[in-house]
Amino acid sequence: MRKLDILVADDESIIRLGLKGILEEAGHTVYTASDGLAAVRLMENLKPDLAILDIKMPEMDGISAARALLDRSPMPIIFLTAYGERELIERAARLPVMGYLIKPIKEAELLAMIEVAVSRFDEHTSTAQAAAELKEEIAPRRAVDRAKGMLMREEGISELEAYERLQRRARAERRSLQEVAEETVNEHERA
Repeated sequence: MRKLDILVADDESIIRLGLKGILEEAGHTVYTASDGLAAVRLMENLKPDLAILDIKMPEMDGISAARALLDRSPMPIIFLTAYGERELIERAARLPVMGYLIKPIKEAELLAMIEVAVSRFDEHTSTAQAAAELKEEIAPRRAVDRAKGMLMREEGISELEAYERLQRRARAERRSLQEVAEETVNEHERA
């Protein structure tokens, strides 16, 4: 497992120090906060790879802190709690968190959860990036298809003729096919 910068926020100092010791022994760099607000303030100067947040803390609870952290920078988040209350689990599940552990935490479970959380987050990030790239690739095709369809309906020409007309105009005006297609759609919608 790669070495990570990890933000740990827990209002119980013994838990915080215990987590810090386990994580540093595993080779990670650990930054600690005693509550959610302190964790959010730490984020102003840090860009951790992962956050481990206790849910019930003073000043700002872990769920609110997670929202604030995710607004600043996407990262995998694992919640810790001494409570297995259904309502807390449901609130936590509404966020894109990668894990939920109930105290007392066992070292092996914590390290396994971190590895899984980081892997799932990396997969999610890759999938989201691939989806964005596909969307960018599809946009020009969608514009051309809409323009072809309008030309076919309004002028009674074949798909091939509509496509060739768009291509000729794009070449003549030295513009991209997408630009010409979008302009054609706008012209026909205004008419």
